[in-house]
Amino acid sequence: MAATTNEHMDGDDPKTKFTLKDTVVENLRPLRVVVIGAGYSGIGAAIRIPEKLRNVELVVYEKYEGIGGTWWVNTYPGVACDIPSHSYQFSFAPNPNWSNLYAPGHEIQKYLQDVAERFGATRFIKLSHKVEECVWDDGQKKWQIKVKNLVTGEMFTDSANVLITARGQLSEPRWPDILGIDKFGGKKMHSGAWDKSYDLRNKKIAVVGNGSSAIQIIPKLQELEGTTLSCVIRSPTWISSAFGDNTMKDLGLDPKVTEFTEEQKALFRSDPLALLKFRKAFEDFGTSLHNSTMAGHPMTIEGQAFFKADMESKLSARPDLLAKIIPAFAPGCRRLTPGRGYLEAIQQPNVTTIHDPISHITTSGIALVTAEEKKQIDADVIVFATGFQACTSPPFPIIGRRGLTLASRWSQHPDSYLALAVDGFPNYLMLFGPNTTIGFGSLNRILEAQVDYVVSVIRKLQKEDYASMEPKPERVRDFVAFVDAYFKDTVYLDRCKSWYRSEGGTGNRIVALWPGSTQHAVETLRSPRWEDWVYESADKSGNGLRWLGNGWSLTQTEGVPSWYLNPEEIELPWEGKPEENPRYKSRPWSH
Repeated sequence: MAATTNEHMDGDDPKTKFTLKDTVVENLRPLRVVVIGAGYSGIGAAIRIPEKLRNVELVVYEKYEGIGGTWWVNTYPGVACDIPSHSYQFSFAPNPNWSNLYAPGHEIQKYLQDVAERFGATRFIKLSHKVEECVWDDGQKKWQIKVKNLVTGEMFTDSANVLITARGQLSEPRWPDILGIDKFGGKKMHSGAWDKSYDLRNKKIAVVGNGSSAIQIIPKLQELEGTTLSCVIRSPTWISSAFGDNTMKDLGLDPKVTEFTEEQKALFRSDPLALLKFRKAFEDFGTSLHNSTMAGHPMTIEGQAFFKADMESKLSARPDLLAKIIPAFAPGCRRLTPGRGYLEAIQQPNVTTIHDPISHITTSGIALVTAEEKKQIDADVIVFATGFQACTSPPFPIIGRRGLTLASRWSQHPDSYLALAVDGFPNYLMLFGPNTTIGFGSLNRILEAQVDYVVSVIRKLQKEDYASMEPKPERVRDFVAFVDAYFKDTVYLDRCKSWYRSEGGTGNRIVALWPGSTQHAVETLRSPRWEDWVYESADKSGNGLRWLGNGWSLTQTEGVPSWYLNPEEIELPWEGKPEENPRYKSRPWSH
């Protein structure tokens, strides 16, 4: 198919001629895409990008020795999914073999490993490769990426048309800023950097923190032979019942029995409809809790009364604890955590709870600020369950246009367009970035929707011959305004410290959560608003439709010319009254 010349004159200049681009309309321009991180969203990207795109060279850099993101990093005693496992999986890869409704962390990591291998994602993942810096080259319209091979020590520079960070929120441990933390002479561990080789038996252990990790860790440490625990509870927190209890009852199951029998797993393997019914029951219940995020809503008030009564019942023998652990803020302001065994553990004889502020850390323990002259917790081990570097720029420089770093751009608070992109950083996309997670509902479905959106962006760059695209600054401002307005009347801005918030957990902005429900996020991301983006063309002709090519389609030469007659491509209307189609009753067509 030789290049042809169109003799139609462009404008009034008779010398101007438009030359067709000698390519098929699919325009499979070669692109290189680099993804950073091989957790849930990185694996999803490594499945969907090669599935849906052609002529795209893909690599996924992962700094750890294994895949799974937070489920590779977090190996502390008791680590487990705190929502029903059947709501914490890829929609296209349901697992009938979970051992427990709340699967242990190692099982989730194995599930992610298995999915990555089953769907070919491991072909693109380079383990023990740490990204050190990403710089936008405006001349080449590419990202220049410095990478270190942690096995060999080799440093090299890669380049990419598209850069995607998929580093998640819960993989970079946040050590507390406490005076003397480096002076402690005993063993020091973070929940996100656990030393499994260390023997904790017969040790005096101090645990700092009472968030989700500490609530899972403390019952396990309390049970160990010869341990004495000092739990530094720096702020009150709600301990909820398990999120799946009501659904288990609705399904005729005992919520106290969360292990699956071999018979149940065999049923799920042999009967996909039974597994689907089970999955949908938990998904629907998670969605039904959305009203509890609204300040003053009857569901919020009822939930708070229920949790309070439940905690009072479990702590009835310890009124001293009741007064200090039950919060004044609404449930959900901090991440609501079901704590099976936690309230029971902190009442055991080998556990002491401490509510005084920390002054500093000494060589032998933790000094406290009290009304007494001196008070210290002596410890062989200090466990810091103090969370992660959430909703911040990555731990390596990302440098966009005019030398602006993402860290400086986000120095006050992170901002974005739909939690996916930032103006001034062309061809840079985020998976599980700020304002992605969810208070109640399926985070995983949001991450899958983000991956689908990213695939659409890459395809638009490729097909329509754009060298770069980035969101308009005004659309970023619009999304920030929407986020702020939405959260104004929610429980998330009640008086609590939370990783959902700006300024280290105390600010007046919500920077972690999506402003709406899971279904709201999925619908928002379903069909991109391309008018919200700014584009630079890779084609120098000045004709914005030159990508239409030479009049041919790839399906005529390498595909199936009559592809549109394939049964899977035909969407049959409902006979009689197409509007009664159950599919569109479940989910209205809107694009």
